[in-house]
Amino acid sequence: MINAPYSGGTHLPDITVISPFFHLEKLVAFVASRGHHADVGGIAPGSMSPNAKTIHEEGILIENFKLLENDTFREEAVQKLLAEHKYPARNPNQNIADLKAQLAANAKGMKELSKSITEVSEPVFSAYMEFVQTQAESAVHSLIENLEKQQNEGKLKGHYTCQMDQGTQVQVKIIPKAQSKKLTIDFTGTSKQAENNFNAPEPVTRAAVLYVLRTLIADKIPMNAGCLRPVEIIIPKQSLLNPKSPAAVVAGNVETSQVVTNCLYGAFGVLGLAQGTMNNLTFGNEKHQYYETLCSGAPAVPPYNGRKGSDGAAAIHTHMTNSRLTDPEILETRYPVLLERFTIDKNSGGKGHWSAGDGITRTIKFLENLEVSLLTGYREQTVPGIAGGEPGRKGQNSLQTKEGKLINLSSTCSIKVQIGDSLTIRTPTGGGFGPSEEQNEE
Repeated sequence: MINAPYSGGTHLPDITVISPFFHLEKLVAFVASRGHHADVGGIAPGSMSPNAKTIHEEGILIENFKLLENDTFREEAVQKLLAEHKYPARNPNQNIADLKAQLAANAKGMKELSKSITEVSEPVFSAYMEFVQTQAESAVHSLIENLEKQQNEGKLKGHYTCQMDQGTQVQVKIIPKAQSKKLTIDFTGTSKQAENNFNAPEPVTRAAVLYVLRTLIADKIPMNAGCLRPVEIIIPKQSLLNPKSPAAVVAGNVETSQVVTNCLYGAFGVLGLAQGTMNNLTFGNEKHQYYETLCSGAPAVPPYNGRKGSDGAAAIHTHMTNSRLTDPEILETRYPVLLERFTIDKNSGGKGHWSAGDGITRTIKFLENLEVSLLTGYREQTVPGIAGGEPGRKGQNSLQTKEGKLINLSSTCSIKVQIGDSLTIRTPTGGGFGPSEEQNEE
């Protein structure tokens, strides 16, 4: 089991369970399952406090801990691991149940691997694993040629900078070299390591690069490491995207990854920018811990590589979120809250020839005294448009107390709420792509 943000790319409170797969005593593959745990300790319920200054305040840092021994789950050792910390896990029994579920998923994966190897033999199986990566590498080679052609024709911008609410920025430069079959993605110019927890470990940026490159490839290939073989990623040390331990990093994956993705699309110029945040909400106490991310609209979609242009869809998770909301009935049954409002805000996406999708407004009323943490972005900055498109709207966080007082909240904050208080989150929206008809008429 690995939860090592600086090497494995996970962020608290994610835990990755890895199982080695052997065939005739030969290590053939690894099976892994990564799961988000509701709480792994830290200074606030949900392990995602905006006030954390070091990774240890974000929960228990686990590195290479053995879960199984002689096919037996080491429950006593796991309980000790979760308890013996300055900020211990608040619900270790739930953590253990989740870990056992991850182990079961790995067992299913190993069973299917064994079945495949039995059918085709281990050498053939291993050869095809290499074929998959070689095919992906070849697809990226073709992409590099196309990018250099676009650059020579003046159609590839090749650089972009995204500003963040915290006063920091992500900057990238794209350099395709068809002759050497190499693509350099250089993040020099990105802000230095921050005192807050918006630092993103290097694997987070690498994952964002992999994601974006895969979306630029028209071939039907599975996502795999072969996509990055021809790619050189340059990230300055002790920067926002390559922090030095023990920097806090919990917002790095959930917030800064979205900014990195926007920055890459801005440099490639093939898609409008998305909302640039996951709108992370956690709340809880010693009994309850809950976490959700909130959607906005999908980016504006210009024509590209045979694709037709279109406006972005409303109210949908995009890019590096990989999550969906809990059903209202489940939320209200299991947690002391009431969902008062969850609506699509019509015409809220950034306008352009192709407009960004509409964002949402969500209001939750609390039925117990709880601690609430917000890790959000683009409440101060707006997401800009591309190629003459208009910017999106700013997001907004607010609290209405049970007495009726309305309090505006910052992008990142941790507050204590009382029974009857209501939290409202209005998500930011992406920018448009290309000038709208109204702009053209002007």
